[in-house]
Amino acid sequence: MKNKGKKKREALGAVPFMLPSFLGMIVFSLLPIVVSIIMSFTDWDGLEKLNLNTLVSHFVGLDNYAQILGGKEFWAVLGHTCYYIVLYIPLVFIASLAIATLLNKARRGVSVFRVMYYIPVLTSWVAASLIWKWVLSPQYGILNQLLAVIGITGPNWLTSEVWAMPAIVLASVWKDMGFFGLFLLSGLQSIDKTFYEAAKVDGAGRIRTFFQITIPLLTPSIFFCLVMALINAFQLFPQVMIMTEGGPNGATQVMVERIYTYGFSYFRMGYAAAFSWLLFIIIFALTSVQLKLQKGWVHYES
Repeated sequence: MKNKGKKKREALGAVPFMLPSFLGMIVFSLLPIVVSIIMSFTDWDGLEKLNLNTLVSHFVGLDNYAQILGGKEFWAVLGHTCYYIVLYIPLVFIASLAIATLLNKARRGVSVFRVMYYIPVLTSWVAASLIWKWVLSPQYGILNQLLAVIGITGPNWLTSEVWAMPAIVLASVWKDMGFFGLFLLSGLQSIDKTFYEAAKVDGAGRIRTFFQITIPLLTPSIFFCLVMALINAFQLFPQVMIMTEGGPNGATQVMVERIYTYGFSYFRMGYAAAFSWLLFIIIFALTSVQLKLQKGWVHYES
């Protein structure tokens, strides 16, 4: 009884310290979520004062969702997003794993390189996008100049419907591989060295050791990176707005870009809110599928 009373007093004593965090979560997280759900059932334009009467007078039910799902734009935009994901996730994973493997070696100065390859992660997307706009410029860009040295005429990266999305993928991989590489490097360093010693005794080569020991034991880190990469990919936005603004001819229009455009350019806040909730449903469904499938291929050390 005394222990229960003590624990109760300790819990009550912690309430004043936790209250600011709870209030912040309610005001800045839970309340906006609730308002956005209600807003998605209205045709509110974002200009009229938001209150209960406004929401009631602008209530349209499921019209926003029906209009979005019944139109061609949503499916085209979803296709662009999926195209980005198909290119982005394998490339960022391969690049991250390659860098993590190289930086896992005990060499002189390796700590300096670990810091250097993480610098792009710390760079703001605004600065990174502007840099890549210059790199990919068909006239002044260094990438096309390098291609010209080996006799290849570089494309008009950001003004071509074919090359605009791969250009954004290239910039995204450069920006994000340090983030995912950090988790993969952590996973590599947590693998017990005795596994490699046993493989060496058995005569296993480097390639066989990598695919039969390193990759299986790294699957928890790989799974985390895949989940985060998928969520990150569906929220593609700043690089698109700065590098292409959704062009050319809508070839790089993606989900979050459409939400922003409808909300703050066309002043259709209700429509944008409905768009954002459809995006949430897609991300939630795919993440749930990943969590289910992980049981078949992710190996946790017991």
